[in-house]
Amino acid sequence: MQRLAIFDLDNTLVDRQGPLTDWVSEFSSQYALNDLDRADLLQLVHARVYPSAFEAIRAQYGLAPSAEALWRDYCVYMARSVTCPADVLEGLSTLRRTGWKVAIATNGTTEIQTAKVAMSGIVAHVDAVCASEAAGVRKPEVAMFEKAAATCGADIALGGWMIGDGVDTDIRGGRAAGLRTIWISGSRTWPGGEVAPDHVAPDVRQAIDLLLSTVS
Repeated sequence: MQRLAIFDLDNTLVDRQGPLTDWVSEFSSQYALNDLDRADLLQLVHARVYPSAFEAIRAQYGLAPSAEALWRDYCVYMARSVTCPADVLEGLSTLRRTGWKVAIATNGTTEIQTAKVAMSGIVAHVDAVCASEAAGVRKPEVAMFEKAAATCGADIALGGWMIGDGVDTDIRGGRAAGLRTIWISGSRTWPGGEVAPDHVAPDVRQAIDLLLSTVS
């Protein structure tokens, strides 16, 4: 098996939910949204946000700024707010120094996902970043994992690892693509089913340590 590690981004390498909750609070205060509106907004953006969502947000709350302006403000806020722990960045670099190809496979728009990777410093510690908008496919589609591998000069047919917090997008999708998998549990319990991860780690640093101790 080649030494290929494909990582998810949101809630794997960076915490998305904390900054997202903070953005909802700041946005709600800025536009005088009530508690019910705030809860509805958080639910709307919880899983994933695209520019089109801000057309609906603007209309629902009667906001003056354009949807494009709201989207760009959101991108700037999230990009400057997400962080990647220093020990995780060090772990990614160690993987590369020891012969691993390291890629990111993330669902979302190219604009915001690449901004997060740049602002958090991750971009200097990985070989490639593959965002679903640019790739034209999304996890858990096998083609997404194939493209992520290809972006760093690897061949998914030779095997590798997928590391992420998503049950369907990362673990079941990764297994369908022929990859071994590490599920970032974040203290959750695996929901079961026919497909299970090869390993479970509470956080990505421990997942990296597991990879470093694995002989491919």
